[in-house]
Amino acid sequence: LLDDPEIDAIVICSSTNTHAQIIEEAAAAGKQIFCEKPIDLSLARTDEALAAVERAGVKLQIGFNRRFDANYRRVRQAVESGEIGTPHLVHIISRDPAPPPMEYVRVSGGMFVDMTIHDFDMARYLVGEEVEEVYTAAAVLVDPAIGEAGDVDTALITLRFAGGAMACIDNSRRAVYGYDQRAEVLGSRGAVQTGNQYANAAIISTGESIRRDLPLNFFMDRYVESFVAEMTAFIEAVRDDTPTPVTGYDGRMALILALAARKSHREGRPVRMSEIAGN
Repeated sequence: LLDDPEIDAIVICSSTNTHAQIIEEAAAAGKQIFCEKPIDLSLARTDEALAAVERAGVKLQIGFNRRFDANYRRVRQAVESGEIGTPHLVHIISRDPAPPPMEYVRVSGGMFVDMTIHDFDMARYLVGEEVEEVYTAAAVLVDPAIGEAGDVDTALITLRFAGGAMACIDNSRRAVYGYDQRAEVLGSRGAVQTGNQYANAAIISTGESIRRDLPLNFFMDRYVESFVAEMTAFIEAVRDDTPTPVTGYDGRMALILALAARKSHREGRPVRMSEIAGN
């Protein structure tokens, strides 16, 4: 595959433990690369893969598809344009409808690297600044087997940004009502928020209640358009020889945040990014 001159780019959607090696091999073959998150569970191994991309001079895009969701893009627009002023508080809610299989949990690298890494990237994307400090409170409240595997299933993570803004990420491996994906940014001049997606807009009103159907229940339903949009952006970057919109640096920074969150949970204290990144 990598020796085929007719192939310009590859998409890496294999298990995480294969990502870095395939990136290195594809870069050496001169292929443009799209890789699902994370690049690797190890920061050192991530840096080796990014160095290979840099040496080869090829493009790399990381699969943080939520950046391409129209709702989150509108939130980012409200922040970037100054429409809501300077960001003060960010609240990101990300709750799965059910935990993944235990076989997956055991090899996933843990909730922070597997699940929350999307929210870490979203926090950086929405605010447009780097995080300086992370504090994590986490527990096993959904499934004791997850705890036996050395992971957590419920967490509140606070972030402090370089400009002073603060964020709270609210994670759970089980929200019985569906796939819960919401965000709000409070700024000096106003606020912007985005809610869940539903299969329909129907509201049922009776003498007993006013209700609607449950939110979409699977990430492929909720984010199908964003997956298409991110792949379109990658193809356009390759075709037009322009920078990819989500870089290896973005993948690295999200991993650093995930590793800091894990360290904070284990040690019960705030952790600065410099403790993980070494600079």
